[in-house]
Amino acid sequence: MKIDKKLIKELKDYLEEFDLSEIEYQDGDRKIKVARNKIADSSLTAHKPSLTSVKEESGTKITSPIIGTAYLSPEPGAKKFVEVGSQIKKGQTVIIVEAMKTMNHVPSTADGVVKKVLVQDGQAVEFGQTLLILE
Repeated sequence: MKIDKKLIKELKDYLEEFDLSEIEYQDGDRKIKVARNKIADSSLTAHKPSLTSVKEESGTKITSPIIGTAYLSPEPGAKKFVEVGSQIKKGQTVIIVEAMKTMNHVPSTADGVVKKVLVQDGQAVEFGQTLLILE
């Protein structure tokens, strides 16, 4: 199969022009998908001051494994998984990130005490975004 560099460049240009994270093109049995990491895009991080200020925080950072909606408790009205000052163990669920109606439990990557919770209940989060910091 020959790679159509012109088509790939055109798809890449569409990503930038329409600010897309990925685009897919299909012609018969030939399928091409072009994607980019929008987190690394400097214009995006400039609009998110909370992401840049997090880099200054010391401690263990727990980040989102996916793009979705963060929930601080297992269901509306229930007790939160963690709060500032909570002692947590490695592997303990600290937040749920919902993506495509699937609830993904985010486990702690280390033992520690919650120093800061950086997201609000129901907030949209990006892949790699810091959700909370442990001491």
